Amino acid sequence: MLLTLLSMFVVVFAQDAPKFKYTGVKKCKMCHSKAKKGKIYELWQERRHSKAYATLATDHSKEIAKKAGIEGDPQQAKECLSCHTTAYNVPADQKLPTLTLEEGVSCEACHGPGSKYKSMKVMKGLFAGTMKAEDYGLIEPDKAVCEKCHNSNSPTFKELKFEEAFKKIAHPVPAKQ
Repeated sequence: MLLTLLSMFVVVFAQDAPKFKYTGVKKCKMCHSKAKKGKIYELWQERRHSKAYATLATDHSKEIAKKAGIEGDPQQAKECLSCHTTAYNVPADQKLPTLTLEEGVSCEACHGPGSKYKSMKVMKGLFAGTMKAEDYGLIEPDKAVCEKCHNSNSPTFKELKFEEAFKKIAHPVPAKQ
């Protein structure tokens, strides 16, 4: 009886478990820092998204937060963290311990949780066309993805000119494996 209940629990739990989980930028870095992969990790490090969390510690950000009615440290305010970090509002069971606030807005904020597509086998299958990106959680970012944060709810909002903004964050697509 106990074994039957336990196996029923495992089946129900497995069905309710999130399909894709956020892994953190270190998992992306393993492959995407190499020259033949376009040095995407290094490009990200040079850009503002990688510094989004750190920016919240500046005096300027503290002033903005205060004017927006946010009390205390912006690096601890959910109103700020929801856009200055990756997957902040995602349930804990959809985040691996390797995902950190300090990485700011990383790869998975734009490309979706990487637990399934991070493997070389999957990447090769995606490039070969034998696997579908959506089956593995990989998304192609579009204007809607950007507007989750770049919108009028932001106290520093400026109209999002998507085409211009996308050029600023564009990176080379790695060569086929």
